[in-house]
Amino acid sequence: MSSLPQPRPLGTLLAFWRREVLKFLRDRSRVAGAFAQPLLFWLLLGFGFSASFTMPGGVDQSYLMFLFPGILMLVVLFTAIFSTIAVVEERQTGFLQAALVAPISRVLFVLGNTLGGTTLALAQAVLFLLALPLIGIIPSLGGVLLALAILALSGIGFTALGVLIAWRMDTTRGFHAVMNVVLLPLWFLSGAAFPVEGAATGLQWTMRLNPVSYAVSALREALYGPGTAEALASPLVALLVTAAFAVGMLLWAARAVRRPVYG
Repeated sequence: MSSLPQPRPLGTLLAFWRREVLKFLRDRSRVAGAFAQPLLFWLLLGFGFSASFTMPGGVDQSYLMFLFPGILMLVVLFTAIFSTIAVVEERQTGFLQAALVAPISRVLFVLGNTLGGTTLALAQAVLFLLALPLIGIIPSLGGVLLALAILALSGIGFTALGVLIAWRMDTTRGFHAVMNVVLLPLWFLSGAAFPVEGAATGLQWTMRLNPVSYAVSALREALYGPGTAEALASPLVALLVTAAFAVGMLLWAARAVRRPVYG
């Protein structure tokens, strides 16, 4: 009696990736929420603080311009949240258990979900980049490529972290609570909403130790040119830190999913 053919790793990876993308596109509320919420944040905060915001060192920069790279990162973060919450939902419906008893590596599950979430985040961030001319900014080709690389690596890191958290959650309520405690502070303490130099001394150290701060810093230099105020490091160093964050989260998530779904 012949044995059943084993699934090919690449085919399995693409199947998980395609499923994530299709789930997102078929849910119009997720599409609207993941894109409209950061847009509202940018417009409301940008115009609301425009009159009172002053960059350290007397740099002439509007709050809309300062906030824009941080909002790009917020687009990636929200997409990661919306994408990985499905892991909790699929645990409740039984799909996750059915998928994991199949003769496939659980690492492929992590990679497929992470790449799917990253693809969605990158696509939405590219659409958001089209708003740059509205604030009078047209970045160079090299700047755009650097920005895309930073956004892709950040998407991998955030989505892998989302998978890691979702794997340990039994309810979507618990997932949202933990994500609010973990991911949103990572964003707020990245220099996305307020300058590092304007924060209290203790908070400045926390922000400099936050890997997301280097992603936001690289985005600013990519979009506004070298030597931009609030740059924490050179674009190369920031890119390496962001890549290390992405790889670290992937390895952590891959290790976590080797454990039982329950317990």
